[in-house]
Amino acid sequence: MPEEVDEFLGSLSENALLALPWLFEFWALPHQLPPRGDWKTWVIMGGRGAGKTRAGAEWVRAEVEGARPGDPGRSRRVALVGETVDQVREVMVLGESGIVACSPLDRRPVWHAGRAQLVWPNGAVAQVFSAHEPEAMRGPQFDAAWADELGKWKKGGEAWDQLQFALRLGKSPRCVVTTTPRNVAVLKAILKNPSTVITHAPTEANRAHLAESFLAEVQSRYGGTRIGRQELEGVLVEDDDGALWTAAMVEQAQAVTRPEFSRVVVAVDPPVTSTKQSDECGIVVVGADTRGDPKDWRAVVLEDASVKGATPEGWARAALAAMERHGADRLVAEVNQGGDLVERVVRMIDPQVPFRAVHATRSKMLRAEPVAALYEQGRVAHVRGLQVLEEQMCQMAATGWRGKGSPDRLDALVWALTELMVNPAGKVGRPTVRSL
Repeated sequence: MPEEVDEFLGSLSENALLALPWLFEFWALPHQLPPRGDWKTWVIMGGRGAGKTRAGAEWVRAEVEGARPGDPGRSRRVALVGETVDQVREVMVLGESGIVACSPLDRRPVWHAGRAQLVWPNGAVAQVFSAHEPEAMRGPQFDAAWADELGKWKKGGEAWDQLQFALRLGKSPRCVVTTTPRNVAVLKAILKNPSTVITHAPTEANRAHLAESFLAEVQSRYGGTRIGRQELEGVLVEDDDGALWTAAMVEQAQAVTRPEFSRVVVAVDPPVTSTKQSDECGIVVVGADTRGDPKDWRAVVLEDASVKGATPEGWARAALAAMERHGADRLVAEVNQGGDLVERVVRMIDPQVPFRAVHATRSKMLRAEPVAALYEQGRVAHVRGLQVLEEQMCQMAATGWRGKGSPDRLDALVWALTELMVNPAGKVGRPTVRSL
């Protein structure tokens, strides 16, 4: 409350007010403060502009500064590692959120360019290293380290290993990692280590310190995409080994030119039960241009209208509403679990709806393979806002489904694209198919 803030500030002495801008704990966002407990590595994972650099710089300050300018801190030898020496200098050391800018005058370290070192008044020293030259970390030893944008390091595994060997001074040497998440082995291994703690924040968390025009532009361009999940939400988007769809394939789908449609279908993968704990009802809308030579057909995934915990009437109404929104010409529904009940539920609401019931006789993976091939050929585009569906896609591997629960959204997508592009006659891997 503003009144409480005014009362607090009014209670401070002049010296306390002068010191307040340098007390990061007072101003920091939750993800910028070190977690409590005994940890070896703290990973700050966030979107662009989420305040990761400031958090790293302030952590280094807290490590090396003592109670007074000349007093020793917890650490005296610090490694600063970035993608290149220039990036360490310009971002971590001398940048607007770097160590020098964050330090009060009586504790401000001096940059020695010739030695690539930062030296504090109390004698603490930070040495700069490039992740491109991991061997340079052989020999030196440290009691603290800050690794920035580790997800971008070309020699990430080797550089990280050398840094760990160098962290051997003091009672409990520690490292902070500030990075936008990337699907790289070294970062995933660090995150799985029991001695690692993690804080996370999206770009939006730091909006008070970002230009509104920047936020509006990046949200407009990347909101609702997988790259937005990574770069704006700070979420690690992984590919499973042997996945039928990869992040690169999904990103390509978001860039594919969208055609005019000759057909639009809504596909439904109904749940077995209709409780709040039941699987979702996958409902996916796809449009396609199926004129001319089949090899020239193109499709667009228009909406993921899936619902969870709905009654049969609830999901049927959701599917029919999606048909109306997009002017779909057919509803396709898997009937393995519900049999004729699926059709009866739909026709109770709309007796005249064009309906095709499909019965799967092959595994989910085998049904998905020809659809994944359409993506490899660049023949399917995605609108934005399909993140949950896209995450399910990337968890379907050649050995089967690797996600939790059932891939209901993915199943609905497969049925829709099979209907439109793979086998428009309805003969899908010899399943029982009937037109009504």
